[in-house]
Amino acid sequence: MKKGDRTREHIIMKSAAIFNQRGYAGTSLNDIIADTGIKKGGIYRHFTNKDEIALEAYNYAASIVISKFAEAVDREQSASGRLLAFFRVYEDVVGNPPFVGGCPMQNTAVESDDTHTELRDRARQGLHNHLDMIKSIILNGINSGEFKEDLNADALASFAFSLLEGGILLSKLDGDNKHMQMNTACFAFYLQNCCLKNS
Repeated sequence: MKKGDRTREHIIMKSAAIFNQRGYAGTSLNDIIADTGIKKGGIYRHFTNKDEIALEAYNYAASIVISKFAEAVDREQSASGRLLAFFRVYEDVVGNPPFVGGCPMQNTAVESDDTHTELRDRARQGLHNHLDMIKSIILNGINSGEFKEDLNADALASFAFSLLEGGILLSKLDGDNKHMQMNTACFAFYLQNCCLKNS
């Protein structure tokens, strides 16, 4: 990798952590300069403005979380285990989230809802990517005979992801992982008693 590419990647990685913790509005160019150790001219050599940095930073943060989900899912054999793997990625959201600051999609969606359409669109795309991953697992579970044939894959995917994101939000706000733990337990119970073919 060329030096210029390494510098650009360094800016993106450092900025992703800042944006995910402080938000777009709460992050200034001076914050990025301070955290990267790169002067203003060096930043502008790679990016035209703060918006461009924010979009690249979101992509980076989201890709880290997606890779953590994929790794957790790949370790499981059953469809139900794969669905619960999403929750395990965030089981210690307070002390050790998969990306510093929590869920990039959630943080970006909440802040940019009415203020930054491009960031909101990235978050919306993230939502659909996550739902597609979950729905694919559910459909595989139905096709393999693990889940009931009449299971509504769209509804279950939305329910699962809502429980996950709600657990992240409440646990972060309360400073206590118990909300994520309770949501994980409730979802496991629901899968066992309402979704499995033999339940």
